[in-house]
Amino acid sequence: MSKQQKETKKKSLFVRFVTVTSVFHIFFLIYSQFMERDQGWASKKTRKRKLPEEEDRGMLDLSFDELNQDLLEKVLAWLPTSSFCRLRSVCKRWSCVAESATFLLACSQIPSRDPWFFMVDPNLDQSIVFDTAEKNWKNLNHSLHLQQNPGHNSIPVAASGGLICFRTVSGEFVVCNPVTGAYRELPPVCTTNQSQTLDAIAMVSSANRSSYKLVLVCGDLPNLSAKVYDSGTNQWEEEITLIRNTNRNSLESESSGDETLYFLSKAGDVVATNMQRSPSKQYSSVITVKDGEEIIYFLSSTGTVVACNLAKKCFSEYPRLLPLYFEYSIDVIECRGEMLLVVLSELLESASLRVWRFSEENRLWHQIAVMPPAMSHEFYGGKADINCVGYGDQILICVNSTGTEFGSCFLCDLVTNGWIELPKCFVNGKPREFMSAFSFEPRIEACV
Repeated sequence: MSKQQKETKKKSLFVRFVTVTSVFHIFFLIYSQFMERDQGWASKKTRKRKLPEEEDRGMLDLSFDELNQDLLEKVLAWLPTSSFCRLRSVCKRWSCVAESATFLLACSQIPSRDPWFFMVDPNLDQSIVFDTAEKNWKNLNHSLHLQQNPGHNSIPVAASGGLICFRTVSGEFVVCNPVTGAYRELPPVCTTNQSQTLDAIAMVSSANRSSYKLVLVCGDLPNLSAKVYDSGTNQWEEEITLIRNTNRNSLESESSGDETLYFLSKAGDVVATNMQRSPSKQYSSVITVKDGEEIIYFLSSTGTVVACNLAKKCFSEYPRLLPLYFEYSIDVIECRGEMLLVVLSELLESASLRVWRFSEENRLWHQIAVMPPAMSHEFYGGKADINCVGYGDQILICVNSTGTEFGSCFLCDLVTNGWIELPKCFVNGKPREFMSAFSFEPRIEACV
């Protein structure tokens, strides 16, 4: 992390601390005024010294019903989403706060919330999340609309802000707030060529989280096009034809197309360079904003990173990280506004899991984090596949194997290079395994 990024993070944490302190300072002042009023009334009545039990009883006489509505909403808005979901059952007034437009506005003014990871299991059961603030698993208290309609048979494909996008078998898209269960079915997609291959699906929210865009990239290299849905207008924009960037300073790749090549692995198996991804990560892609321009990154079928600049209507391919005839599992993620690669590879009778960043200056990949060998060695020989998602300084990695029965989830902190294995998630006494995950901010005010 650069010095400027550290300073920015410190300022953000300081502003949040000052804001929380100010809110509770105001609350304390109002509380003190109530206590002074009660004590003043009591002193006029008698000068008898109160027992400690009586003083405690006086403190408990302060009711939240006497608090100003705006102050109550501002205090509750700072609660973690999971805590508020529990505390809304305290009383009728707190429950009504959740439906208040001013409370939702107060929630929207909270700069950021600790992310939740929406987990995807082999049966596509959409009900488990991992709370990074409380470091535990949670079961969504409500069934998502798509679970109530088995005919949809949908899978999550993208996420941004407090929303997750699902794609049905028929190719329709539904955007949902997993915290509240609110959803919106998007208009059908109309493309010039309906037989085009869908390469990537990405989602990006506006700075104030009042709207979002869904981006689709279709076609076969080098013939790519993009379609963009804008929630503000509730319609798909005109199709964008993407051309290869031929600028001398643009990225270059050894790849000459999306052809599939076959070779023998060390174990004697026939391996195809055409990547086979799990259904939920088949369209894995991320969006970053650079110099005001939206760039979508995705993995081609041969494992190269393709960058599509929607503003300039062009695309480039990044240099290949590992040799073509090399067995590995790879995924593209976004952290701190930049694109990163997570790679699981085997070399010298061991396995390694590393995170890489591309340097625009020297046009090379640089390692920025690595899992301790003692942890990654267990993946060796297991034909493991990784599916990853990033948020801020954290990366969640789902590791699954076809050769063995292990399946684990790991959390990486890019600042400290700390790696922890998440505890097993048990449902009805049985452990659950997850193929992949999507990160989102648990916001009750997120509008679909």
